[in-house]
Amino acid sequence: MIDSTGYTYCHEHLHIDLSPQKGDVDCRLDQYQLLCDEMNALQDRGVRNIVEVTNSFMGRNPQFIENLINDTGINVLLSTGFYIEGFFPDSLYTMSVEEIAQGMIKEIETGIDGSSLKASVIGEIGSSENGFTDTEKKVFRAGAIAHLETGRPISTHQSMSTMGKAQIELLQSCNVPMNKVTIGHCDLRDNLDDIVWMLDQGCYVQFDTIGKNSYYPDTRRAESLRILCERGYAEQIMLSMDITRRSHLKANGGLGFSYLIDEFLPLLKQHGITDHQISTMLQANPTRLFG
Repeated sequence: MIDSTGYTYCHEHLHIDLSPQKGDVDCRLDQYQLLCDEMNALQDRGVRNIVEVTNSFMGRNPQFIENLINDTGINVLLSTGFYIEGFFPDSLYTMSVEEIAQGMIKEIETGIDGSSLKASVIGEIGSSENGFTDTEKKVFRAGAIAHLETGRPISTHQSMSTMGKAQIELLQSCNVPMNKVTIGHCDLRDNLDDIVWMLDQGCYVQFDTIGKNSYYPDTRRAESLRILCERGYAEQIMLSMDITRRSHLKANGGLGFSYLIDEFLPLLKQHGITDHQISTMLQANPTRLFG
């Protein structure tokens, strides 16, 4: 569960391996000592929790996370579910919605095989760019069942900030309360109207690719957050960086996990966002949703 005394990064990966699909060893994030150093640096800056949204067939490694927790003291919430088309096991296509849901429920209630850890989050479950495949929808319906059975929150993945509305409408049709849902990757394109629509449904939204300026500049992220905070939505927004590659780590020449605190928060303040609003997005909101 969440340690409410500090900040939370709502969408991260501490061990992930997408290299088989992407053909690039950089997509295998597994450098243990460098990650320990990053987690220690984060804690020095007041970050206490990482919501780790790596699930089955993304390279989830619960033993690696157990060691990271033990060696650094960082609090990590693990996830259950399946990612997006292209990263599914063959077996998923023949499983029923109920069978998929029962697998999620087992990881939440009994634990993740090979470790002492249980999943706390149903995520990151996603949709493809500008489309929502039948199997992705099946995973969402299973996630809805798992949520209704366990009460654990649902965290989604939007490919390039698309399909968030469809995700919400599907979860609503499954009777999932919107205050238990957080929509991921809302900050990869100009889509303020979509974000406002989602917020008005009552869910949380994530500005969780902070630092990925090649996709969308942080100055625009900060401006969007300013507008949303001015309109009174601060209590439904959370922040993170979605670090997935070796090259994202500080020691390998990347921005590193601490960039959000060291660089992005001062940028938010330059845009008129207050300390209270920052604390709301990084501490109060994650505690309410994931607590």
